[in-house]
Amino acid sequence: MTRMVESLEVTTLDRSEVLRYLGYHGQEVTPEIEARLGDAMASCLSLARPRACLRSFACGTRTSRNDGTPELPLLGCALVLEGKSIAEHLEGAVEVGVMAVTIGAGVERELRRLSLTDPLGQILLDAAATAAIERAADAAEALLVADAAARGLYTNWRFSPGYGDLPLACQPTLLAALDATRRLGITLTPSLLMVPTKSVTAVLGYFPEPHPGTRPGCKECNLRDYCSIRASGTTCQSL
Repeated sequence: MTRMVESLEVTTLDRSEVLRYLGYHGQEVTPEIEARLGDAMASCLSLARPRACLRSFACGTRTSRNDGTPELPLLGCALVLEGKSIAEHLEGAVEVGVMAVTIGAGVERELRRLSLTDPLGQILLDAAATAAIERAADAAEALLVADAAARGLYTNWRFSPGYGDLPLACQPTLLAALDATRRLGITLTPSLLMVPTKSVTAVLGYFPEPHPGTRPGCKECNLRDYCSIRASGTTCQSL
């Protein structure tokens, strides 16, 4: 897959997901929250500009540091994935799909404004924006899954810096590998957090054989709304 920028179509949000990010787990929603939740979701969708940079890289030779930490360099860029968690996640992979996704600066600006003028509105929009970036990440991941399937390869699920022992320290080289700062406007704070904050980076493996259990069935798959594989009469687990 060559480097590219994709505008992603996120037109709906799952109300239950937004409530989950608000901390609701089945309890009653207050009339005030109910009255304002729809407005926050609509505002998020109007402000969001979901976009992604995507690329796949061949795997280099797996090595270990002196302390035993596994390292997986990716060919054609400076990114080295470190840690036991990512080594297990990518064991047997021949390529790695790399993604950076953001819903843009418009939501970020509105969150800052609301933090000064409407604290409840800020909390509601923040939850909606979290749901929106996850939807955008699902859409981007679906593009990588389709890219792998088009070449007869299978994938597992996305894995982000900060998961397990994959360090946030890889964020600068990951973003550089995708030219994501120039293309998407994603920058890093001194503590390696992304700005806009509603952004996601992740990697997933491309494998020559399917990995049972690493992806759910179509009914349960988070990517089903964005999947282009089922239209061909098959699935990503049975190419």
